[in-house]
Amino acid sequence: MASAIFPSLRLRPSFSSATSLSSSSSSGDIKPRPAVILPGLGNNSGDYKKLEITLGEYGVPSVVADVSRLDWFRNAAGLVDPAYWRGTLRPRPVLDWYLKRIDDAVREANGLSQGQGLSLIGHSAGGWLARVYMEEYGNVDISLLLTLGTPHLPPPKGLPGVIDQTRGLLYYVEENCAKAVYTPELRYVCIAGRYIRGATLVDNADENVDSEVTVGAISELAIAGDSSGPSFRARFVGQGYKQVCGRADVWGDGVVPEVSAHLEGALNVSFDGVYHSPVGSDDETRPWYGSPVIVKDWIHHLLE
Repeated sequence: MASAIFPSLRLRPSFSSATSLSSSSSSGDIKPRPAVILPGLGNNSGDYKKLEITLGEYGVPSVVADVSRLDWFRNAAGLVDPAYWRGTLRPRPVLDWYLKRIDDAVREANGLSQGQGLSLIGHSAGGWLARVYMEEYGNVDISLLLTLGTPHLPPPKGLPGVIDQTRGLLYYVEENCAKAVYTPELRYVCIAGRYIRGATLVDNADENVDSEVTVGAISELAIAGDSSGPSFRARFVGQGYKQVCGRADVWGDGVVPEVSAHLEGALNVSFDGVYHSPVGSDDETRPWYGSPVIVKDWIHHLLE
């Protein structure tokens, strides 16, 4: 398996203001593949404008799939599907609108590719939606899928207090979409962030029951501010992690646990100090995956 050849890598980004320039100018007429940027859940196209500019500084032309925040309310159509309530929801037809936006962006980027193929950059849910797109529309034009903080794996079944937030979509992806590969023809690179380690709500709590603690108990923890143990923030974030991977006491980017953002068969990379989203981040104290200081450590995947 590729994962045995390419073990997970953990890197600490170097925070430098210097920007590496694309090596394409020294490679004759060969230009980097165009990239299609796929927004994550709740994000809009404008959130990735700076990433688009940063990629351009390396000579990588890019197209951001056209998504607005209001578009995500289309997903509410799934509420009328009985499969939603059973936890067996499928991507189509509820996410057809997003798959069409990917296809429109891919078609636009193909006009820039000169037959070199494309790179897909999927942020958060955009990463697993890219896998659905490749399964439904084909991947003949795609040479690289690079995911940034994508929750690829569904939560373990049967854990008390854990509810699949995708209502079955990630189980569908795991069971029906092609497995990750790292080959000359198609490479999967999955990047995770280690921004904050989560914690259980109650010290020494059973991982299988700590989600049963009431909201009142959470408020009491916040008021108590017990400095001898994990912070309230770590406990709060841990509950989010638990809904994704089944455990609270793990590292993650503040939203997605590290373990969920990696795929067997892919080249898996983790960066210390990287936050999940462009919303609420900055390029110095809380950089996200698309901040210039972080991009410079993964841009080579797009230039190879």
